[in-house]
Amino acid sequence: MSSHSVVLPPDQYVASLARKRMAAGALFRDAAGQVLLVEPTYKPNWEIPGGAVEQDESPPAACRREVVEELGLHRPVGRVLAVDWVPSRPERPEGLILVYDGGVLTDDDVAAIRLNTDELASYAFIEAERVGELASALLARRIAACLEAVAAGTALSLENGVPVG
Repeated sequence: MSSHSVVLPPDQYVASLARKRMAAGALFRDAAGQVLLVEPTYKPNWEIPGGAVEQDESPPAACRREVVEELGLHRPVGRVLAVDWVPSRPERPEGLILVYDGGVLTDDDVAAIRLNTDELASYAFIEAERVGELASALLARRIAACLEAVAAGTALSLENGVPVG
């Protein structure tokens, strides 16, 4: 801090901080290593299960809630695979996206899926190299990085789907 800096009272300082949107999703795979994607009814690109983190909700709680709401599956949230900062776009402000390891779904898990048809038209397990055919380029990059994190047993910091650091 320079000697010319103004120190704000705590309430003014907090009010001055940037507000970021936050979302949480789960990366589920099947025994063959294919990725579970869901087809939203309200936009063209497929997604991983998940959604916005609500006020006073933790990201893992949001991930669990979204998986129940979208798929009808009550599953524990695994470790963080990636934290992805995405820049602002005309339709939405910058945000942080957390992707958790949903693990490998068994045949019984898949049979228990009950889609929320208000939000989702369908789901499919997609080979990793084909994810970009259904998902946005950003999500395809994020999923590829998450699969690397699964294989390496690590978590990755991403910017717009690209590993940093």
